Amino acid sequence: MTMAYEIRRNGESRSFPDGDPFLAAAAPDAEAVVLLGARFEPDPTKTAILVELGTECLGVHTGEAAGEEGSNVLGFARYRNGDDPPSGLVELVRQPNTDNRALAAARAVFEEAGLTVVVSADRVGRIVDRLVRPKYNAALRLLDDGLAKAEDMDLACRLGLGYPDGPVERALRGGLAWHHAVCTALFAASGQPGDAPARAASVAAARSEER
Repeated sequence: MTMAYEIRRNGESRSFPDGDPFLAAAAPDAEAVVLLGARFEPDPTKTAILVELGTECLGVHTGEAAGEEGSNVLGFARYRNGDDPPSGLVELVRQPNTDNRALAAARAVFEEAGLTVVVSADRVGRIVDRLVRPKYNAALRLLDDGLAKAEDMDLACRLGLGYPDGPVERALRGGLAWHHAVCTALFAASGQPGDAPARAASVAAARSEER
């Protein structure tokens, strides 16, 4: 399935920053619309409308209807670890009654751009952040407890678990202030202790606000 897309843009995009080839491949007045920071407006004449998300749920833009919501509108976020370059993974967000034709069109838009697509329910944090952020928090708390130095914990995860990088170095590379922002949203939605920002992340967020 080939799917042309137009881009409506208002400001910077975390998923597709300036120079990304995805931007150059867009076409005017296409069947699918990709909103990058632009104001959401429903349009039933389009096959799919794709809303770039931050930490918020898609329902913030579309509204909800007691679990019956869904249309030609989907959310998406290209996974990015803070300040790291965007990854090749796109998390596509559907609602309970999302139109299947719109879902297929959205997949086609991103897969034809060489990206890998996973589909998530409309939850804060989607799949990746709900999995990894509690692990980063646990590692940062163990660092506070004096279990081991950061480089030793990271080395243990790389050599013992086969991870490409360790949890502390990954959290630091992405930026602890960004980690704090994501975890704050997760904790507000879930109330799970593992989602609460670790002390070091709270310190980094406070320092960034002072600058």
